Amino acid sequence: MNEQDYILFENYLLGDLSETEKSAFEARLKVDPKFKDSFNTYKELSSFLEHKLGNEEASTAFQNNLKNISKTYFEKLDAPKKVVRFKIWKYAVAASVVLLIGITVFNNFSSPVYEDFANYNSISLTVRGEQDALLKTAENAFNTKDFAKAEEAFKSLMLMDKDNAELQFYRAVANVELNKFETAERLLISLSKGQSAYKNKAIWYLALSHLKQKDYDASLEILKTIPEDADDYDKAQKLIKKLE
Repeated sequence: MNEQDYILFENYLLGDLSETEKSAFEARLKVDPKFKDSFNTYKELSSFLEHKLGNEEASTAFQNNLKNISKTYFEKLDAPKKVVRFKIWKYAVAASVVLLIGITVFNNFSSPVYEDFANYNSISLTVRGEQDALLKTAENAFNTKDFAKAEEAFKSLMLMDKDNAELQFYRAVANVELNKFETAERLLISLSKGQSAYKNKAIWYLALSHLKQKDYDASLEILKTIPEDADDYDKAQKLIKKLE
């Protein structure tokens, strides 16, 4: 395929072809297998980008930029001796510009996701005598991301030590991971109202719980309550910018 074919693909998808051009295009699809395969690939990529951008205005802007860049950089040159050299250079420039536009548009219009912000290290729970075995089970299950097993262990531990903030917090995180948001948020709200070392962490994860549920407004409001001295303040500010 040459560059003009890709411009033709875009014009067809945008409905910019005249009836005569459209008929000729569709006739070529029927008799030229390579042309048809290239068009289908281009159409699927275009559809994928529209879906990923998730914003009609952003998608239209991206496609218009792509179309304009294609016309600008894929024009035929008059000097035959320099065709190969300049064609390679033009492809490189056009590809770079299109890539930059795509990344910029995607970053500006895509919604943040829980997995991008839910980063936590391996935990090491405080040893408490007769609870050692159960604590080790909870710790190992959490660190290996077996959150269902971790939840069972944390639940049993809290029957013996219900006011333990450390257990409450990590049980809440396990429940967010399991999409058991009601249990998670009950624990996190309780911690956020207390004065333990997990107070600000609880607020941060309460915001992330709403983010995972795509309740962006609630997440944003909670994020704004995180104080500047909190460990997760900088991450909270970054997420606020993405949600506003």
